[in-house]
Amino acid sequence: MLELRPGCERCDCDLPADSSTAMICSFECTFCTDCATQVLQGICPNCGGELVRRPIRPAGKLAANPASSMRVYRPQ
Repeated sequence: MLELRPGCERCDCDLPADSSTAMICSFECTFCTDCATQVLQGICPNCGGELVRRPIRPAGKLAANPASSMRVYRPQ
């Protein structure tokens, strides 16, 4: 199950579970759309994988399967 990390690893902006601006790679490294497209050119700086839009977990499923509260911050 996806962790749905709460923030961008590069700029630390908030990315709540229902955010349509969260991008992830296959290892779940998480970035905002601005960092992912404008700075990282769609490539994860950690693993070299493609950054794609993170799916949104239905609100009804968040109670039993909450988003992660662990923030990862690695400014480049």
